[in-house]
Amino acid sequence: MSLHLSDYYYDLPKRLIATHPPDHRSRARLLTLDRISGDVRHVTIPEMTTLLRSGDVVVINNSRVLKSRLTVQRPGGGRGELLLLKPVHDQWLAFARPASKFRKGTELLLPDGTPLAEVVDIVDHKTRLIRFLIPEDVKRILKEHGQVPLPPYITRQRIRDGESPNQDHDVSRYQTVYAEKDGSVAAPTAGLHFTKELLARFEQLDVEICRVTLHVGPGTFEPVVAPRITEHVMHEESFSIENRDASAIEKARQDPDRRIIAVGTTTVRALETCHAMRGRITPVKSASKMFIHPGYRFRVIDGMMTNFHLPKSTLLMLVSAFAGRENILKSYQEAIKREYRFYSYGDAMFIS
Repeated sequence: MSLHLSDYYYDLPKRLIATHPPDHRSRARLLTLDRISGDVRHVTIPEMTTLLRSGDVVVINNSRVLKSRLTVQRPGGGRGELLLLKPVHDQWLAFARPASKFRKGTELLLPDGTPLAEVVDIVDHKTRLIRFLIPEDVKRILKEHGQVPLPPYITRQRIRDGESPNQDHDVSRYQTVYAEKDGSVAAPTAGLHFTKELLARFEQLDVEICRVTLHVGPGTFEPVVAPRITEHVMHEESFSIENRDASAIEKARQDPDRRIIAVGTTTVRALETCHAMRGRITPVKSASKMFIHPGYRFRVIDGMMTNFHLPKSTLLMLVSAFAGRENILKSYQEAIKREYRFYSYGDAMFIS
């Protein structure tokens, strides 16, 4: 078991970073990894039906991505950007860029000059507390002026300097088909591969679909920098599990012949955090700061579908905890050799 950050690095050719989604949601490859034997196979997303068994429970994260990135300007000129993180009473926490220009008391305007908000306080070197002039209008403002908060490795061409990027395709594709509850600043990307038709096929195979909600926070973009990974501090993310889903998941957990398959690392963290808090899966509304890394003992999930993750990321450490670091890095090298597409819009893995 390695807890050194350097042991979670791998070299990825830039050409394999997926900057656009495939033509069709399920038109992606799926690498399967047996975490006991280390055996790897190569199939496609629709063939996931052959990997599931009658009685399995597939758990998905139904959080919806907010169009939470706003281009703003100051009265004296100069543009900047806000990434809204979460409401705090009638105000909002937001990342500001360039942060040095967002001083306490700074008035903020929309690009067309409409008064929008002011900086109430400086929280840290990049986070600000923002008060909108009309708090009730925030949802409307995001709908009309917000941009999809794509990961930093995905860029979109801007029409003219200072204008919003062209994201028409991302508005629909950087969102799961089952997204219901607003709150994430990044998509639970493993679920981007699913279509309503594929989920219906699961149910025809007597596979039960359950839902949790974990709102993905800005910590998903934060690199681990501590040389020893146990020194890394996770950002808090709110999550909930409703009564019907909690009951179904716990019932399956008590049956040794049924498997719980988590779609995405966010789903894993919601389930494992709930068990850590309650000793079982129960209805819950709370927050998670759980950092899952090698040495962690999984108590809920039996399998996982997940995308390919960034080097030295907490997500890579989570899947390494589940399948073994050597197995993961070996399978990643196999994926690179076969030119799989990596990261949010890329191909996926099924680990069991």
